[in-house]
Amino acid sequence: MVFGPIPDREYHEGFMRKAIEMAELALSSDETPVGCVFVHDGEVIGRGINGTNASLNGTRHAEFVALAEIMAKHPSSILAQTDLYVTVEPCIMCASALRQYAIRAVYFGCLNDRFGGCGGVMTVHSDPAVDAAYPVYGGLFREEAIMLLRKFYVQENAKGERLPLVFVWDWWEEGLLIDAFGIVAPDPKPKKNRELKTEILPISTPYVATPGGSTPTVEKGRIVVPILEKVEVVAKAQLNS
Repeated sequence: MVFGPIPDREYHEGFMRKAIEMAELALSSDETPVGCVFVHDGEVIGRGINGTNASLNGTRHAEFVALAEIMAKHPSSILAQTDLYVTVEPCIMCASALRQYAIRAVYFGCLNDRFGGCGGVMTVHSDPAVDAAYPVYGGLFREEAIMLLRKFYVQENAKGERLPLVFVWDWWEEGLLIDAFGIVAPDPKPKKNRELKTEILPISTPYVATPGGSTPTVEKGRIVVPILEKVEVVAKAQLNS
């Protein structure tokens, strides 16, 4: 993989916008606002939003919801020629699943500095393993992805029933909402004294997280991730001692 500007950037931004739309749907449903789309030959073949609250299932991350849709219609081999666009860097669990499914490439918005599996915390996507590594690009609509997360963490938890989640995305596109589970998660304690911060430190160019099996350098307990146009950004990481 050659470092440099993302080819056909407008093309990739178009699909990341769709992922942002999914994250907005998650936010309106009182779910952590993470959304994704899987794209094969220029067509979206799977969509997902975080569904852990409604399902009471901690594995219902956006990527897994979308993968379930794909597997219901296609053989898993299709993922080798499929790209993922997701608003937040895949977690360690999702990064591992994507590698086992041989995903072609991953594009994300902002780093996951707590559970990131593609350079934010661990490099599951490229660590030595039996499965082939995959390239990961970040920074597309980074500010939008961060603001969605901030809005979620400062908003008061909704009282009463939440908007139903949609797991039949073809119906969602037609404007029909379906309650897949009929479950409303218990309301957590209201968040108090939180203000929405709008300032986001800029990154001059999107960053790319160690494609093709390369390894980020380690400096004093931090991972230094190479990024596009030979710029570097330091991502905090938890490192194995």
